[in-house]
Amino acid sequence: MYLAVVWTLYAASRADQRRITQAIVVLGAAQYNGKPSPVLRARLDHALTLYHAGLAPEILVLGGQAQGDHESEAQVGAHYLAEHGVAGGSATAIPEGKSTASSMAALARWGSSHGVHTVLLVSDPFHSLRLRIEARRAGLEGYTSPTRTSPISARWNRELAYLLGEGFKVPAAWLRALIS
Repeated sequence: MYLAVVWTLYAASRADQRRITQAIVVLGAAQYNGKPSPVLRARLDHALTLYHAGLAPEILVLGGQAQGDHESEAQVGAHYLAEHGVAGGSATAIPEGKSTASSMAALARWGSSHGVHTVLLVSDPFHSLRLRIEARRAGLEGYTSPTRTSPISARWNRELAYLLGEGFKVPAAWLRALIS
């Protein structure tokens, strides 16, 4: 069973569902003193490519604030996007969420009040399947377009470790989706 889940994760990680949506959504990752980590920067750069291709009129950045930080991952990401040519008002920080589920819930609340229900989710490839599950659970129509330039994806053994970890998280997400 576990190997079937990991195989499904691997297949989902290789699919790019890019299409026109109401918003591109970048999942948070670490930031260091106001600078995106290499993982967050790869996600933001991929979102920029999608944005400049005209796939959505805005980019939303998710991610809370770790203890001791002065800014959230979302705020750092929105600043980065503005510095890299995203027009004013088209890069929005949603500085909530310390997990995929809580970030998707925050996105759904924001989307409900702004009329956004169809999103293109950007993260690392290993995260794609769980993102789709959590988006659907939150009432969003979510598609994934994973970055291929993250340091996690650069080495197969590092990406494999993340896929194996997701092999435990995805069944839990499926169960939460069935219960709710």
